[in-house]
Amino acid sequence: MRSGTDVRTLGVVGTGAIGVSWVVLGLEHGLGVVAWDPAGGAEERLREQVAVRLGDGPADGLRFADGLEEVAAHADLVLESGPERLDVKREIFAALDAAAPPDVLLTSSSSGLMPSTFQDACTRHPERVLVAHPFNPPHLVPLVEVVGGSATSPEAVDAALETLHHLGKRPIHIRREVPGHVANRLQAALWREAYHLVDQGIVSVADIDTAIADGPGLRWSLLGPFATQHLSGGPGGLGHVLEHLGPPMVDWWDDLGHPELTGDLIEKLVDGVDEELDGTSAEDLVARRDQALRRLLEIKTDLGLG
Repeated sequence: MRSGTDVRTLGVVGTGAIGVSWVVLGLEHGLGVVAWDPAGGAEERLREQVAVRLGDGPADGLRFADGLEEVAAHADLVLESGPERLDVKREIFAALDAAAPPDVLLTSSSSGLMPSTFQDACTRHPERVLVAHPFNPPHLVPLVEVVGGSATSPEAVDAALETLHHLGKRPIHIRREVPGHVANRLQAALWREAYHLVDQGIVSVADIDTAIADGPGLRWSLLGPFATQHLSGGPGGLGHVLEHLGPPMVDWWDDLGHPELTGDLIEKLVDGVDEELDGTSAEDLVARRDQALRRLLEIKTDLGLG
């Protein structure tokens, strides 16, 4: 299975937000990239977005393919970022499997679909199919969740982990398939309570964002929830926290909400975000976010926290 330094060309299928970022990651690491998206005007949009993200960086290693088969035939690793629809995934992976050499990993960026639900569409080599779920934007955020399906070989998982490490990522191996993988399930748990608190009129959308971005989110970005909780226990660490604060936390669990995503709640959330951003353009916010991410990652590396 091709991995690590053997991967010289990335194949990117789907050039939306995630696909563009995969392309940028490959180019920043000096790799060739062959990309494809069936949407009209996709190549022009891709090159515009790559230029914005790379600035003066080299983009001459990017080639836009005529179809899936061309991507599969020329890539050492395929990163699929198409629509989050099972029927589309099955169609894409069947075509990739038919065209790609047998030692080329076929990975999906799916945020929640389990690989076993689409790898059986690959009749030649289902063992090289897995999920490599990044976090947006993948060229900056280090996390990638690697999830094998029922037919995925250990060699394919190892090759994915090695290659992602080589590309500067911090992959984690999800050892059992669950819908939403791990990080999205953690986010969903927080979102559920956030939606409930807004729905009940306890707090505003803007205040929820402040509560996380200027509170625990700052600490979680450095150490994560378990290490952060351990430090809050003083000399006794996590054991002290769980012994003394665990019972009240269980009471909080029992009181957490179970909101329904009704039209009224959706309207509250959307209106709340609009009010919070107050006309700030998404493009401006993304640019400043990405700049801050780069600085934060540099600080974490300098301090041995990344």
